[in-house]
Amino acid sequence: MTNNFESLGLSKTLLEAVESEGYTNPTPVQEQSIPPLLAGRDVLGVAQTGTGKTAAFALPVLQIMSRSKTKGKRYIKALILSPTRELAAQIGERFSVYGEHLNIKHKVIFGGVNQNPQVRSLQKGIDVLIATPGRLLDLINQNHIDLGRVEFFVLDEADRMLDMGFIRDIKKVLKLLPKKRQNLLFSATMPKSIANLAGSFLHNQIMIDVSPKEITVDRIKQKIMFVRKADKRRLLTHLIKQEKVRCGIVFTRTKHGANRLVKQLDQSRINAVAIHGNKSQSARTKALAGFKDGSIAILVATDIASRGIDVDGITHVFNYDLPNEPESYVHRIGRTARAGRSGIAYGFCDESESGYLIGIQQLIGYEIDAEVNHEFHFSGAIPKPGQKPGKIKEKKPSNKKRQNTNKPKNYSKSKRNNNTTNRNKSQQSRSNKNFSRKSNYSRNSNNR
Repeated sequence: MTNNFESLGLSKTLLEAVESEGYTNPTPVQEQSIPPLLAGRDVLGVAQTGTGKTAAFALPVLQIMSRSKTKGKRYIKALILSPTRELAAQIGERFSVYGEHLNIKHKVIFGGVNQNPQVRSLQKGIDVLIATPGRLLDLINQNHIDLGRVEFFVLDEADRMLDMGFIRDIKKVLKLLPKKRQNLLFSATMPKSIANLAGSFLHNQIMIDVSPKEITVDRIKQKIMFVRKADKRRLLTHLIKQEKVRCGIVFTRTKHGANRLVKQLDQSRINAVAIHGNKSQSARTKALAGFKDGSIAILVATDIASRGIDVDGITHVFNYDLPNEPESYVHRIGRTARAGRSGIAYGFCDESESGYLIGIQQLIGYEIDAEVNHEFHFSGAIPKPGQKPGKIKEKKPSNKKRQNTNKPKNYSKSKRNNNTTNRNKSQQSRSNKNFSRKSNYSRNSNNR
């Protein structure tokens, strides 16, 4: 078993960068990924954020690219595709640190901000491009980006990409890349959809599996608290104040719920800020900066942050709303207990979420300890014996009329029957009218 970075085959310059960052021993994903990537192999990795996977692909990419000098204007040799702005920015920060003493230029591009500074950097020439799919394709369509000479392609957080609806964008990008290149796909989970995607562009790849359960369970103390939905806010406020939380993340299911909770916490004199997809990039950057420097104690987030925040020192994670996707639970609680530290993760389960709890416990393979000795305990939220896991909610088609365009079987027969019924009703109506007129005529005759 490898005990140091030197034995992985890294250059002296990169070893110095790793040492200056305080890295001592490589993580499992680094140990298993770096040698084959340096050898030019494709890699398929199953690993969540917090396992050191950014270094696992950034270090080999930098080393391979530093072997040869670019003659003339720089061009994009490596493309790293990320699902969120925050994760893209973090990858960019790591490239800055690891490549500080290398003559390699990188740029991070994403939407939500003015594109002009990004375009100017691209025009000057770069070696590594870190991008979110939307802005990447937008600038490609404007002829600001050429992917025709990419030698190294990294698809990070592939399952999150698919969750966010980026599969078509990914396929468009793949068509623009040269056939001869080195590929790396990282995903926290490996459902069939990801396996199919990997099979479409990885060649003779090495499979690396770093199970999220092995990474998170040992260092994170988990507790489930059964509570009425109406009491969740009071329970959260109580825990934050009782445990004097100075660096914690609260996860909600919706953006509106995150905004509302921040206002409620503010009323309880708890300094909190929300981060989600509807926030502008400047607001998200400001919120993260305040959270990192300690001026903001509580970050209230949707799942966009579960894999996009790498902040040391997070002591508490609160699942204010249990996620309807069991895998998201693992990613959420993984925001704490980083860099060898310990942490605690609370889950609030109301009467509508017991099925989600069942699914989470089936995924991680054991029952989470329940904390019942609190004033807001509600036994009605405890899962019933034999209860099945809750299903992932599917988005309903927005055009309801389109759903009804398929004619049912025996449509023509049904239509004929309806027409016959309508004719009978019409005849009956006319008969009733005639009868009414006759009756009126009879009455009128008698009245004459």
